[in-house]
Amino acid sequence: MPQIYPPWILYIRSKILHIFSKYSVPRWLVFLIDNLAVFVAFILAYILRFNFNIAGFNHGIALNDALVALSVYVIFSLIFRSYSGLLRHTTLTDISLVFIVTSLSAAFLLLITFSLRIFDWETNLMIPISIILIHYVLITVVLFFVRVFVKIVFRFATNINEKTRNVIVYGAGELGFVVKRVVMSDPRYGFVVVAFIDADKNLQGKKINGIPVFDESVLLSDFLTKKNVEGLILADPNLGIEEKSLVIRSAINLGLEVLETPEVDKWVDGQLNARQFQKVKLEDLLGRDPIKLNLKLIKDGLHDKTILITGAAGSIGSEIVRQLARFNAKRVILVDQAETPLFYLENELKKKFVDLPFKVIVADVTNQVKMEVIFQEFKPDIVFHAAAYKHVGLMEENPHEAIRVNVGGTKVITELALKHKIEKFVMISTDKSVNPTSVMGTSKRICEKLVQSKSQIDGVTTQFIITRFGNVLGSNGSVIPLFTQQILNGGPITVTHPEIYRYFMTIPEACQLVLEAGFMGNGGEIFVFDMGDPVKIADLANNMILLSGLIPGKDIKIEYTGLRPGEKLYEELLTDKETTLTTHNPKIKKASVEKLNGPAVLSKIDNLLDKLYSLKKQAVVKIMKELVPEYMSTNSEIETESIEKRENQ
Repeated sequence: MPQIYPPWILYIRSKILHIFSKYSVPRWLVFLIDNLAVFVAFILAYILRFNFNIAGFNHGIALNDALVALSVYVIFSLIFRSYSGLLRHTTLTDISLVFIVTSLSAAFLLLITFSLRIFDWETNLMIPISIILIHYVLITVVLFFVRVFVKIVFRFATNINEKTRNVIVYGAGELGFVVKRVVMSDPRYGFVVVAFIDADKNLQGKKINGIPVFDESVLLSDFLTKKNVEGLILADPNLGIEEKSLVIRSAINLGLEVLETPEVDKWVDGQLNARQFQKVKLEDLLGRDPIKLNLKLIKDGLHDKTILITGAAGSIGSEIVRQLARFNAKRVILVDQAETPLFYLENELKKKFVDLPFKVIVADVTNQVKMEVIFQEFKPDIVFHAAAYKHVGLMEENPHEAIRVNVGGTKVITELALKHKIEKFVMISTDKSVNPTSVMGTSKRICEKLVQSKSQIDGVTTQFIITRFGNVLGSNGSVIPLFTQQILNGGPITVTHPEIYRYFMTIPEACQLVLEAGFMGNGGEIFVFDMGDPVKIADLANNMILLSGLIPGKDIKIEYTGLRPGEKLYEELLTDKETTLTTHNPKIKKASVEKLNGPAVLSKIDNLLDKLYSLKKQAVVKIMKELVPEYMSTNSEIETESIEKRENQ
């Protein structure tokens, strides 16, 4: 229970808190105050040295000595920036800097004085040793006291009747100690460290600043209830991916809020503060080892090349751009018809990737004339084709647009790639193209067949590569942003079916594999990515609620709405006629694809595109079924009307 204070104390506290919240002493003012204190303390040192007999010393000499001492202190304070820390958040580092500045300044003044005496030089720089020592003690105490006093006042103002949260720090090493010091030094966040957890048996059973160190067995409800623990802060840089995932799962299942310490190179001005702690991300629960890329293969493939990316403002396209920034590409051409996302991407690249030569172009990939102009002007060597409509529900209602953009756009770009003898064409596909049940998935499967057919044409020098993977965490329109918004709105979270599963990767993971697959293929391949185990969407929803510090079913409810048209319970990465072959990267497998009658496939696609808008929805779907016989629609409206149409014929 919080301690109750008299109203007058609360009033004083509120006034102090108002001052702290409204005003912050700038560094230049701290610098001036510190050095004014140096000057005043020096005069006071003279007064103390002469037992308060002000007439007992030469005032001109005292003033001269004070200015000499001030000059030395100014130099050392500028070198070590002892004035740069916020007084209200004074740490041991700040105190140490003050001590270093005062000690070095005093030592330097003593060195000057001794040197002048040894060489018997009479100058205005010679200061009595007793004055230097008295001043050193005075100014050190004063600067220490001011900083500690401001910190105590700030803690008083922010720590009365505030709710505190008991937390455990996972990691009792150097980083764990830093985290403990930071959270205990800033009472605004209300953290109280009650225990450390560490796997090092040499640390277990010991105490760090009076706080006990335990093993992982304390992550039990009895201990947490006894200590009233509400959160866990991860501060072990040596924690493996799978182990970290297990710790996070255990913690959130016990109802703890889990926070993560940023990497050292991301600390603000080289210092950690409580504001930098972040809630763990959903991808941390996947527990997958980081992808190891063949960087030489990618670097050699991209060196001095002009690269064109379609759909560049989308989740995958924009991340490919970011990944490319690591390599020495000659130029990157970004094409997308979405004006606003492209604008934001351009600003990001200008700010974060100043060495990346790029050109942003607003264009529709289905506009053959415009795309021809782009190919002629920039002469790309490599094309990453990520432009597509991808939302299953919308494409069920708009199959014409799915064909126009996904298939028509792919046709335009592949033909230009052939015409301009592009070295490599990499198409981004999806697991929804495998045994598809939706218009969107089927349109992507047709795109795959189109690209495969182009690669089989005699005399083709362009290497056509297809990459196929599942959902990416956090991509535009995916369940993650949707669930996040639903949680912010107070729920409910809507899940279509309690047994629906999906494969997931992070966006950087997927794009890294796209780059490597693009440069390990020779043409005509479909590369399938190892997505790990499929994730149950209901579990995903539960975890997101828990990661938000809320309780599923109590704070946020989950509602099941039923499968949508075109949706299926499980996605697949291979068709019934495909098997896989291993590659040098265990995360990438090569599909042994079925043989196609390329000319027949291309002829049907051309015919469909030529008369697309003269056909009704069901007629479009019928031709899609002819191109992709394994397409089994789960959209009852399309299926029923399609059957009726066939019966009428």
